[in-house]
Amino acid sequence: MSRILCICLSSTIQRSVAFEGLNLTKVNRSNHYSQYASGKAINSARVLNQLEKGCSLSICPAGEKNLDLFLTLAEKDDLEIQTVSIPGFTRECWTLLDTKNETTTELVVGEPVTIDDKPMDVENQEVKLLKLIYEAFPLVDAVLLAGSRPGIWHDDLYAAIAGMAKDNGKIFLADYIGQDMEKTLKQVTPDIIKINDEEFIKTFYPSEEIQDFSEEKLKNSIIEISKKLGNMVVVTRGTKSTYGAKNGEFSECPVEKVKALNTTACGDSFNAGFLYEYLKSGDFTQALKKGTWCAARNAEVEAPGSLY
Repeated sequence: MSRILCICLSSTIQRSVAFEGLNLTKVNRSNHYSQYASGKAINSARVLNQLEKGCSLSICPAGEKNLDLFLTLAEKDDLEIQTVSIPGFTRECWTLLDTKNETTTELVVGEPVTIDDKPMDVENQEVKLLKLIYEAFPLVDAVLLAGSRPGIWHDDLYAAIAGMAKDNGKIFLADYIGQDMEKTLKQVTPDIIKINDEEFIKTFYPSEEIQDFSEEKLKNSIIEISKKLGNMVVVTRGTKSTYGAKNGEFSECPVEKVKALNTTACGDSFNAGFLYEYLKSGDFTQALKKGTWCAARNAEVEAPGSLY
């Protein structure tokens, strides 16, 4: 069994609330709600654990004020997780599900914050985090780093993690953008860059307008970047087919048309399926198909980052 280390700096307590019709200008009473340990890489870890029990290990910081709740929710889903406790609260996200109109609304309440009487020792906490990651390398075959970097952490942290993963011979999937991706690429090339179409254009062609990219231009650009970097670039496009290239060789995978209940974490579910299959078979095309399958199953259920 291959194992995957899922690193999530934006850990989250996710609450999914279902309504039979949602009116934002009225009082709304929910049918029910549920809550989960979440964050992009944590969602991926849950899917991985459902694909094959025990194949994921997660590392993340979490606010000490609601750490017990976060760990209880993780244990409920049998997630193997290690945390670095930081001052304040783990952020909360609320997903509003309108079952009548089949819509999903995501509310991100806030990032972890420090409190006045207990400032965060960033250097010390980063050392603890990197130590956990380093000690996990002998236990895993690949590393998945996904999600935004909260501003409390140093801006070279993602690049440092990527470099550590590559130095230790681990397949590295990067699902993040902006300055973090720029700094990473100056130091090391991720084996897999997974990104959506808008993020791809903003990251690699920042001077160009998104609306100026035809499908053909997008395809050629993905091929160009993948060939230049010598890696795999995967670009998801919502309800449109997924584009990808491995060392400049292009592949396309159609998405499944499903009755969507909750589209939150479809990209995270894709990451899990893609990396799981690629480690298993080494086949880029089959990995795209498995990622697409996992994303479709996730859309059909309420739980974020789940196949059932």
